[in-house]
Amino acid sequence: MSNILVTGGSGFLASAVIDTLLARGHSVVTTVRTASKAATLQSQYPNAQLSIKIVPDMAQLSAFDEAVINDPPLKAVIHTASPFHYSISNIKKDMLDPAVNGTIGILQSVHKNAPSVSRVVITSSFAAMFNAAKPAGAKYSEADWNPVTWEDAETPANAQAQAGYRTSKALAEKEAWGFMEREGPRFTLTVLNPSLILGPVPPTLASLEDVNTSNQRIRDFVAGSCRDKCPPTGSQFWVDVRDAALAHVVAVEKEEVAGKRFFLTAGSFCNAEIVAVIGEAYPELVEGLPKGEALKDGQYPAGGPKYGFDNSASVEGLGVKYRSLKESVVDTVESLKVIEKRGQ
Repeated sequence: MSNILVTGGSGFLASAVIDTLLARGHSVVTTVRTASKAATLQSQYPNAQLSIKIVPDMAQLSAFDEAVINDPPLKAVIHTASPFHYSISNIKKDMLDPAVNGTIGILQSVHKNAPSVSRVVITSSFAAMFNAAKPAGAKYSEADWNPVTWEDAETPANAQAQAGYRTSKALAEKEAWGFMEREGPRFTLTVLNPSLILGPVPPTLASLEDVNTSNQRIRDFVAGSCRDKCPPTGSQFWVDVRDAALAHVVAVEKEEVAGKRFFLTAGSFCNAEIVAVIGEAYPELVEGLPKGEALKDGQYPAGGPKYGFDNSASVEGLGVKYRSLKESVVDTVESLKVIEKRGQ
C-alpha cells in the first residue's frame, strides 16, 4: 500500500488516523514537536510500519520541508496538525500562525520537495463553516463558509478563545484553497470539516489531565465536578473520532473525492444528552451528575437544536456510517476508566 505522512502525530485525531492507516495496510510517517513525544509515540507502535520526524515549530513556513522527503517516497499527506485549545495569550502567535502557516507550509513543502505525492488531505473544521448570521432552522452543509477575513483576525472580538479558534481554521482553509488555485500543483486537495470530535482516548494517555479538549467535558461529568452546574454545550454538532479518522483515510484512498470538502458530523447534541447517556449506562455515577436546574445551561435552547445539518456528502462520498452519541460516550467513558485505573 502507500507511504503516507500524517502531521501532528501525538494529537487525538491523528492517533486515530494512524491506527486506521496501519490497519488498512499503509505505512506511516508522522511528525511531532519534540524528541520526547517521538519516543513516547514510537513506544506505542513497536512493530508497526511507522517512522517519526520532529517538526518543532509548524508556524515556520519551511517547517515541513524535510519531513516530506522520504524513502520510500510519500504517496499522500494528511495534515491534521493545528492548535485546538482555549489557553490563548496571543491570538496571532498561539492560533493564527500555527494554523495558517502550518497549512500553507505543508502545501508549499509538498509542492517543492515531494513530487511523488498525488493527494493531500487537510483537516479543517466546522469552525470554517460557522456563520453567526445564519438564520435559525437552516441546515449546515459544505456550502457554508465562515465569513471572517484577515481584517477581522486580530480584533478584540477574536481575542476570545473560541472565536480565535474559529478564525484560525477558517483562514487556514481559505488559504489552502487559494494556494491550489494560484499554484496549480500536481497533487489534489481534499478538505474535511469535522464538528466537535468525541470518542475513546488512547490507552497510552499519560493521565486524565492529558485528555484532549473536546473530551474534557465527559471526563469532568464522570469525575462529578459538574454536579452543581452543567457547562454550556458550546458546539453545534459532534462526530466520533473513529468515524472522522476513517473519513480521512478514505479521502486519501479514493480519487473521486479530490477537490471537494466534506462536513463530518453525526448530528446535533447537547451536554445534557451526554449526562443522560452516562447516567443510564453508569448508575453508580448518577449522584455526581447535574440534574434538574443544574442541567439548564447544558440543554438545547427552547424549541430544540438551533440548526439542522446535511451530512449526505460524507455518507455517500466517503461511506461514513456515523456512530450514535450513546456508543461514542460509553466507549469514551470506558477508555477514561482504563487511564484512571492505571494511575491508581
